[in-house]
Amino acid sequence: MTIGGSTIEAELASLAAWAAPAPRITVEERLGRIERARERLDAIGADAVLVNAGPSLRYFTGVAWSPTERLVALLLPRNGRPLVICPAFERGSLEAELVVDADLLLWQEDENPIDLIVDALPRDSVLAIDPLLPFLWSEQLRAAFRPVSGAPVIDALRMIKSPTELALMQQAKSMTLEVHRRAARILAPGMHASTVKDFINKAHRALGAAGSTFCAVQFGTATAYPHGLPFDQALEEDQLVLIDTGCTVDGYHSDITRTYGFGRVDDEVRATWDLEKEAQAAAFDACRPGESCESVDYAARAVLERGGLGPDYRLPGLPHRTGHGIGLAIHEPAYLVRGDRTPLAPGMCFSNEPMIVVPERYGIRLEDHMYVTETGSAWFTEPQVAIDRPFA
Repeated sequence: MTIGGSTIEAELASLAAWAAPAPRITVEERLGRIERARERLDAIGADAVLVNAGPSLRYFTGVAWSPTERLVALLLPRNGRPLVICPAFERGSLEAELVVDADLLLWQEDENPIDLIVDALPRDSVLAIDPLLPFLWSEQLRAAFRPVSGAPVIDALRMIKSPTELALMQQAKSMTLEVHRRAARILAPGMHASTVKDFINKAHRALGAAGSTFCAVQFGTATAYPHGLPFDQALEEDQLVLIDTGCTVDGYHSDITRTYGFGRVDDEVRATWDLEKEAQAAAFDACRPGESCESVDYAARAVLERGGLGPDYRLPGLPHRTGHGIGLAIHEPAYLVRGDRTPLAPGMCFSNEPMIVVPERYGIRLEDHMYVTETGSAWFTEPQVAIDRPFA
């Protein structure tokens, strides 16, 4: 039985650390990324790129720090050694994570770290700036340099995943799909959403992740709200269940949603589920090298409009984009949405989730992830089979 019939204790007891973990990103791969970034700097006529703390800093250096009000960044000149800007008191922690050879530019609490960048580069240099660098710092840099967007360097590299990255993402998604299977088995009348979330977090840990990076568990009418409602529901018989969760492996994300019936569902809900399945399949089929990102969104919406939903973002219908890029960030460029004309290329990875919302009644989201191949696209995880069969 795939929905209900088991217990939290039994499912957790039968989980173990992932048997075949994917290899981690090597120093050599990170150095290759740095060299490709320099090639892109040359192509856009920039003298250096400034990479802010967060997923992009981790991508190049291995330093997995989140951005704060203190500037931590990689300054990568087109020629010369990489430079890492960091508060002086964090030096030991930085060196423990930094895996590439770089010079350190350290600043004290009463100093302005921008002065270090100004001293490191010739005046009036063309500086490519991370699109996610806070306004506080980017405006100061504007006074000293000729700023340009760092997206053609940073985002363009991160969008194309290497075989090692794809393997890490495959592991994360396979782990989360297994957690989804177990979560469906523990469901019982009266069970609270918070209990299911706690189980999902523990199950991710049992498989070797650091827990869930996020978790949404929605029952009944709460499924009509893409990110749920702010109260703890109790599951009832014959309700729709929507669970959306993920984890990370070496920083690479999973993000999978299943929607299914706990008991009976009426014919209207079943027909809407089938339409959602068709839209997801159409988006997958449209995801081909050389096509634009927005063309995938068009393909999913065309199915929904033929089914009498929408058009555009009108409800009942699809209230958000069809999908997002994913990797070291759970949402990252490019996006499967109208207006994003980025050409699809092998190695790009996306969620595929053309959710249908029927306001104040129910919502259905099927979310699996796909990556672009040389000839089309491939699934990381097998999509849901039917509304009463969440797993193949």
